[in-house]
Amino acid sequence: MAGDGAAAPDRPVSLAVSGLGCLRGGKVLFRDLGFVLERGQALVVNGANGAGKSSLLRSLAGLLPWRAGQLQWCGHTLKPTDAAYAQRLAYLGHHSGMSDTLTGLENLRFALTLAEVPWDTGLVQQVLQQLALQDVVSRPLGRLSQGQRRRLALARVWLSQRPLWLLDEPDNSLDGEGCQRLVQMLDQHLDAGGLAVVVSHRGLALPPQHTQTLSLSAAAERAPALVQEAVPC
Repeated sequence: MAGDGAAAPDRPVSLAVSGLGCLRGGKVLFRDLGFVLERGQALVVNGANGAGKSSLLRSLAGLLPWRAGQLQWCGHTLKPTDAAYAQRLAYLGHHSGMSDTLTGLENLRFALTLAEVPWDTGLVQQVLQQLALQDVVSRPLGRLSQGQRRRLALARVWLSQRPLWLLDEPDNSLDGEGCQRLVQMLDQHLDAGGLAVVVSHRGLALPPQHTQTLSLSAAAERAPALVQEAVPC
């Protein structure tokens, strides 16, 4: 159910980042950061509040400018704003990015239209069922609980059919059952050959053979506390 991912049959989906740094308010959050994700792998990012986890995801999503560092997508060196990369990722931040006045289904249809993803009724119903949303999706988003809103935002990511998922605390507001459904969603995405970079404070139980861990707290400890001429993220 994940996006097909590969740019070409002989070029498997992959993401490589090297030399990335981030400065906020005179403080180096991380520097010389790098990782490599191959087909079917996830990177779980952890760290204390203010360590730069959200900044890392926003940088990978092309929402923060890069002044240093290199990104390679499927073996090609690209800018995060290049269409060949940007059109292959789905980003979920702390907020749902959907309208409270539209129903859940209307929000999904609008998001997929904006992303130029064809509406597949069978696939939509399958995703809604797996995320236990089929009974609430006809209600306005503003009338849903925080957990339901979060699951609807996850449905948007899932239906985007993009091979790279960038998820900032996707388990936020989810109960135990919701977290289990999120893990199942990620498992299916990775099994289909997709990639994921996930920020989580709760320690999602992803398959260890497919998962790397990056601690930004450790990266911050290796960086100087203050700089005068550092590269802003």
